[in-house]
Amino acid sequence: MIATSIRFVLTNLPAILLILALIIAAIRRDRRPAVHRFLAWILLLPIGVTGIWAAIFHIFLPHIAAADIGWQVSPFQYEVGVADLAFGVTACVAFWASLPFKAAAVLFSSIALLGDAVGHVRQMLVAGNFAPGNAGVPFWTDIIVPALAIVLLLLSWRRRDQLGQ
Repeated sequence: MIATSIRFVLTNLPAILLILALIIAAIRRDRRPAVHRFLAWILLLPIGVTGIWAAIFHIFLPHIAAADIGWQVSPFQYEVGVADLAFGVTACVAFWASLPFKAAAVLFSSIALLGDAVGHVRQMLVAGNFAPGNAGVPFWTDIIVPALAIVLLLLSWRRRDQLGQ
């Protein structure tokens, strides 16, 4: 039972963190406009924490990461892990940073995540790879999370311009 629960959380962590970010941003009130709160929490949890989580698996547990994605273990996993770590840490720092820094974090992570989504589609079409780590939650969150972050960034920037900041 415990092992099944842990596996469920690890397999669905990106989606769980997305839902958690939306809930926290909705309930937690501070002096920032709602759109800024939502952007900050999206950067921290489903982008930042998920990036660091993916880095840990690709760098330190490559056999588990590869099996989940439907790949063979590859030396390139280390490089993927370092890229995940780079945008994960950047997104976590962006939680507390200025809007221009948040914009850079959204740009960096969105290029990486949407590029990952294209890679997942290629694997589905070319290799018939429908492993959970390729065609499951990571695929969908690689599309939904950056799309949401981009929309929130644009709305935050628009609000900033309207306030003359």
